[in-house]
Amino acid sequence: MYYTKNTTVFLDGKWIKADQANTSLYDQTLHYGNGVFEGIRSYKSENGTYIFKAEEHFERLLQSARKMHIPVKYTVRELVKISYELLEKNNLTDAYIRPLISLTPNMTLTSNSKPKIFMCAWKWEKYLGVNPLNIMTSSYRRPHPKSCHVEAKTVGHYTNSILATTEAKSKGFDEALLLDVNDKVAEGPGANFFFEKNKTLYTCPLGNILPGITRATVFEMAKELEIEVIEKHFTIEEAKKADSAFFTGTAAEIAQINSLDKNTYPLQWNESLGYELSRLYQQKVINQDYYHFELV
Repeated sequence: MYYTKNTTVFLDGKWIKADQANTSLYDQTLHYGNGVFEGIRSYKSENGTYIFKAEEHFERLLQSARKMHIPVKYTVRELVKISYELLEKNNLTDAYIRPLISLTPNMTLTSNSKPKIFMCAWKWEKYLGVNPLNIMTSSYRRPHPKSCHVEAKTVGHYTNSILATTEAKSKGFDEALLLDVNDKVAEGPGANFFFEKNKTLYTCPLGNILPGITRATVFEMAKELEIEVIEKHFTIEEAKKADSAFFTGTAAEIAQINSLDKNTYPLQWNESLGYELSRLYQQKVINQDYYHFELV
């Protein structure tokens, strides 16, 4: 599963065995969901193990913590070094890394407890699998951006994701697609959404979604491939009339969507822009030259 008796994790400045790691039942994160986390992938490259966009992920982690009023003593550089050491201690190359900043016992509704950082890693295949996805429009909505910091990767936000995915699977679908409070398409429970129409890509703008690292990478790759990407608000009906579509996320990478609400996308995946981008993405994630962070 996620760990064995030999797995080493990082907890509050110490390296310990995973089965020795523990937390209090009175932690604010457990009771109220005030904590932040990241999902990061490492890959085996010709020059060794490579964590893709490590800096960007840890910058987002610290930004999420600031949004939630959680003070963190670690810097991005320190967190990157810990993550590489974590992989080395567990003999991992192609792996998924999970940093979590949680809060200690505190039953008040203020973020005044002492934060602690936990980091673990395990081998995890693509989160949404490798087969084309059949998805449905969720009956749930993404939180109103005035109700919380939707751009923060906060523990408590994922109850919304759990509800959406559970509903979709209970109805025989692989995953859900959520709308925002204005009935425009937002994102999947754990991934951003793109669709292709007439050789142009469309995705919704920031504001109601998590600013995905893979989403940003798609923009970078699209520029390299001279593919136009338009950010706009669009309806579920527009998404259904697309030529093709895909999800993006660190855990899922670039995942083909076969159908939305039983409407099958007509364009063959290997003829789509998503396919071109997915092939380039696989090159990027193992290319050391794409990584400029020096571990000193």
